[in-house]
Amino acid sequence: MTTVPFDDRDGVIWLDGAFVPWRDAHLHVLSHGLHYGGGIFEGIRVYDGRPFKAAEHFQRLHTSAGELNFRIPFSPAELDAAMRETVRQQGIVDGYVRPVAWRGSEQISVSGAGTSVHVAIAAWEWPHVFSGDAHSRGIRLHTSRWRRPSPDTAPVRAKAASLYNICTLARDEAEAAGCDDALLLDFRGYLAEATGANLFLVIDGALHTPTADTFLNGITRQTVLALARELGIPVHERHIQPEELQRADEVFLTGTAYEVQPVRAVDGHSFEIGSVTTTLSKAYTDLTRSMVAH
Repeated sequence: MTTVPFDDRDGVIWLDGAFVPWRDAHLHVLSHGLHYGGGIFEGIRVYDGRPFKAAEHFQRLHTSAGELNFRIPFSPAELDAAMRETVRQQGIVDGYVRPVAWRGSEQISVSGAGTSVHVAIAAWEWPHVFSGDAHSRGIRLHTSRWRRPSPDTAPVRAKAASLYNICTLARDEAEAAGCDDALLLDFRGYLAEATGANLFLVIDGALHTPTADTFLNGITRQTVLALARELGIPVHERHIQPEELQRADEVFLTGTAYEVQPVRAVDGHSFEIGSVTTTLSKAYTDLTRSMVAH
């Protein structure tokens, strides 16, 4: 991953309806979203200069805003148009788009009522989330002590910045342990997800994935499930106990940034990168390239 700071780059960022120089895209230090977690975001992949499933992502951005009790002041269609112009002006070929929305600085109070809502869209070249041969060899996961919360204690259906603090803590812990990412359980002790991706196990040729009731039902997750069904791979969405990892022949993650990412080990237990993972990875790659071509 690049070491160039994200606040010191050339180019433009779309901010509240207008393009501003990259280095001038600021928010006030007393923004409500910074202090109380009133922020949401999305991640959209760009393949061959074309965004993949942008409509679904912008609809989810609006849904996330609703979960946090605020309204995005731009329609999904307006955001889509702004994103495509951002990609064009930045000259992105294979990269990543980050739409983000947050509550403004009209007041500093736990209550967010009366605060404005700001929206920005940035894009940059970013072909892979992990460096080196991670896709061909797989990554290593470390089971975190941090867990995904109950749906009645947090807005788990929103891609909320506040919930990603759990992911940051878990990822830092995993990297300190020499692993690439963290595996999180949910509040009940079931397998949940990684810090930025959904989890899949292959057991006896069938696909098993945790029920998405404490974490985001990812757009890439839904895409891969549809591909599996089209390919005749049996699919089971269910609550999965951690010990069932011992039964898995293959493990992989899915996410906009991750795509289909094989896992070679969890807490020292090794897995092969088998035919199901390879087949779904190829099918996903073929889909992203074919959809952006039309």
